[in-house]
Amino acid sequence: MKKRLIYSGFCLAATLFTTGCTKDFTKINTDPNATTADQFNPNFLLAQAQLNYSQTGYSQLLFQSMWTQSLASTFSYYGNGDKYQQSGSFNDYIGRVYSEGYGAETYAQEMKNLTDGKTGYENLNKIATIMKVLIIQRVTDTYGDVPYSEAGMAKQGIFFPKFDKQQAIYTSMLSDLDAALTGLDASKDVPSSDLFYGGNIAQWKKFGYSLMVRLAMRLTKVDAATAQKYVEKAYAAGTMTSVADNARVKTNNANGYSNAIVNALLTVDDFREVRWSNTLISFMKSTTDPRVSAIAEIASGNGKAANETETVAGDNTYANQIGLPNGYDLNGGATDVSKAPGYPGATPANPAVDKDAAAPLGKYSRPRLQVYYTATATINPVDKSTINMLLTYGETELLLAEAATRGWNTGVAATHYARALAADMESISQINAAAAVSTADIVSYVAAHPLGASALQQINNEYWVETSTLFMFNENWTNWRRSGFPALTAVKYPSQFDTEIPRRVLYPITLQSTNPSGLASGVASLSGGDKFSSRVWWDK
Repeated sequence: MKKRLIYSGFCLAATLFTTGCTKDFTKINTDPNATTADQFNPNFLLAQAQLNYSQTGYSQLLFQSMWTQSLASTFSYYGNGDKYQQSGSFNDYIGRVYSEGYGAETYAQEMKNLTDGKTGYENLNKIATIMKVLIIQRVTDTYGDVPYSEAGMAKQGIFFPKFDKQQAIYTSMLSDLDAALTGLDASKDVPSSDLFYGGNIAQWKKFGYSLMVRLAMRLTKVDAATAQKYVEKAYAAGTMTSVADNARVKTNNANGYSNAIVNALLTVDDFREVRWSNTLISFMKSTTDPRVSAIAEIASGNGKAANETETVAGDNTYANQIGLPNGYDLNGGATDVSKAPGYPGATPANPAVDKDAAAPLGKYSRPRLQVYYTATATINPVDKSTINMLLTYGETELLLAEAATRGWNTGVAATHYARALAADMESISQINAAAAVSTADIVSYVAAHPLGASALQQINNEYWVETSTLFMFNENWTNWRRSGFPALTAVKYPSQFDTEIPRRVLYPITLQSTNPSGLASGVASLSGGDKFSSRVWWDK
């Protein structure tokens, strides 16, 4: 992975009133090691944009992962997502997708600034546009109206970018993406510092058209004609064809590029109390999904110490996996996890461990250490890296299956669905080979679960499983809002900020001072105001 390399350009304007000023002032006061725009290789910005976009951490763990009941937690810090209750660092985390998104977008925008009209950077320029679309889609899907047309233009003197209407943002994103993909040319420059595809333009085209499918399918509730137009265009042009095309970023705690999700979940309280949700595990077990053993484990051994040990792989036996119900705590009252239906009981304290205690969650399934965590050499003795998945072949095939079900010209729905099931299982092994589902199990599962009469539900339920098991929780929550599947029951808990599953995130509180006019414009577009229950434009 390329190291961060950012240039700085400085303009110095000064009026000198002293008579002792030298005519070589500028030369003397110029940093000989500084890099200017004409010297800087804009390829380096690509890797930074990709890495920053991929690093979600708490920004999707505290809210989205539990709103869709993929994960669950009894830890108070996760009350934001698990129980819709204002909890630790609430105001910070409502702004994470916004700040992290525009942090990544500035690299894409500057990459575009440095390559506009320059020979030798034609493909990199188009990729900058694709990256901007990828990044801003997540931001607008989370909040609603946000800056797009004026985003990242501080160098042009725009310090308070206007908030574009989400409908206009989607119109522009689809048009910009279409133009960028048309302009990609494999006979021209090969971008370096590319964490997705190593500069492979053919794969960038497949990625871009798969992104077009994702963008267009957001519009199924509000503009089906436009959705159909762009999905059919993308399908005809060529979307991803195998899991080798999955867009992913490799991180590694050992070389300075640590994984934000791993760092969050390896915090002792998080590790001890974040579990797979009962909703997800029960659903997967209802279809005898072989991924259960690939993604889930219970702690090895009894007691609190064993439940907090981050260096010992757990028990991933299929029959032993149990999801934690959302909406419970460890406070000893009516919502204590011990009162949950089907509570399996705590694992007792280990008498061989000094001052050990029982582990109330010891029998509930957590994400497997060997798959989702960069831990010690005991867990990952060869490769300590972890993968952030961003857009996948399986996801694309599911959306094409839905499009075909709607009667659009995208092939055969059942074929796309079968391909998606196989790809979704194969993709887990890209996170870590320890999660590999055998080819025999994949073939058997796909054959036993053809697309049936309730196609839209079946397709989007699998989309939920796929994005849950690949830790793509932002996309997981967003597609749930779009499709309505799976059918989830909201958690009931005292003192909630909303009694229904949130449909958006509040605008960052910092906008009140940094861009008040933009904030006011964005809030005005929301029926009901700046609330979790308000819906963005495409969510009808």
